[in-house]
Amino acid sequence: MSKDLTEEEMRRALFGGAEQAAQASEPPLQKPASDIVITQPEVAEKKKIAKAFTPRLRVTLRVGNEFEGEMHEMAHEADTLSPLLAEQEATRAAKKKFRFVEVVSITSM
Repeated sequence: MSKDLTEEEMRRALFGGAEQAAQASEPPLQKPASDIVITQPEVAEKKKIAKAFTPRLRVTLRVGNEFEGEMHEMAHEADTLSPLLAEQEATRAAKKKFRFVEVVSITSM
């Protein structure tokens, strides 16, 4: 094999012959448009999907506006599995109305 290759020989070695380039540039033949039939997809009935199970925790709070005064029990339902997040959410909601908030229990529903 000679070390002095021309540019054309290098291109043929890397990319193939000129015959392949000419064949690749020709677009493939397509069928006439009259043979092609476009159909509309059938409309499927909308299925009612059952509501997925949402994990819930019930947080029971003791709330009041007077220090060591009358306290009321309040229940808050949180859509989470984390007891810490449920407690924070319930406390935040109770602080809007009451000054003193105490968590009694957190139970799964």
